[in-house]
Amino acid sequence: MLKLFKVMLYIVLCAFSFDLHGQNVKYQTDKHVVNQQERMVYKQWDRKKFTPTRGFLSLNYQYWLTWGLHPNYPKTDLRPLSAGGPQSRRLLMVAAMKSTEEAYKLHADTLRNTALSEIANYAGVASQTDPLWQLYYKREFQDLLDFNQADLFEGLEPPVKDYLEQGGAADWYRQESQMLRERLEAARTTNLDRGSRIIAYHRMLGEYRKLLAIWETKRQRAALYLSIKDKVKELQENSTVAMAARGKSDVQIADDILSRAKL
Repeated sequence: MLKLFKVMLYIVLCAFSFDLHGQNVKYQTDKHVVNQQERMVYKQWDRKKFTPTRGFLSLNYQYWLTWGLHPNYPKTDLRPLSAGGPQSRRLLMVAAMKSTEEAYKLHADTLRNTALSEIANYAGVASQTDPLWQLYYKREFQDLLDFNQADLFEGLEPPVKDYLEQGGAADWYRQESQMLRERLEAARTTNLDRGSRIIAYHRMLGEYRKLLAIWETKRQRAALYLSIKDKVKELQENSTVAMAARGKSDVQIADDILSRAKL
C-alpha cells in the first residue's frame, strides 16, 4: 500500500509540474509583423524592411508567397503620418477647420462690434454717453434743460419785471424755451443716426443763442423804455409847474408855441 501511495503521489506531482510549465507562455515575435507595425505606426518607411526579401536570384519562395499577390504593396507608403497618410490628412483637415473657425469667429466678432457701434450710434438711450454731448452740448444747453424762473428776471428792477410780465414778453420767452426744450428732448431720446442727431443739436443751439439774444434785448429795451418814460414824466411835471408859476394857462401855452412856429 505504501508503495502504491508513493506511485500515485509521484504521478500527481508530475501532473502538477507539467501544468505549471504549461502556463508559461513564451512571447513569440515575428520580425515581418514587427516591421509592418513599425512601418504603419511611427517609424520611417523603409522598403528594405519588407521581409521576406527576394533572396538570391529572387528564388526565395517565402517572398513570393507573401508578396506575390501584392506586388505594389512594398512600393506604397501606408504610414498614417506620411505625407499623404490618413492621419496627416486628418491633421491638415483639423488645421484647416480651425483656421476656418477662427475666420468665422473673427467675422462674427466684427459683425457684433459693428452692430454694437450702430446701436450706439442710433439708439436714443445711448445718446447720453455720446462724447460730444458730454463735452460740449450738455454744458451749452444746461440753462435750457434746468430752466429756472428766478433766473429769468435776474438783475432787473421790479418795474422792469412787471413791465415784461404785463407786456407778454416773459410769456413769449417761456413758450419759446418750452418748445425748444421739447425738441431737444426728442432729439436726445429718438432713435436717430448720430450725425443727424449732432446736426440737430447744432441747429437748436443756434436757435437757443438767438432766443437768448432776443430776450436780453427785450430786457434792455424794457429798462431803457421805463427809464425814458420816467424822465419824460419828470420833465412834463417840471414844465407844468414852471408854467403854472408864470400864471399861464394851457391855452396860452399852446398859443405861444404856435406863434413861435410861425416865426
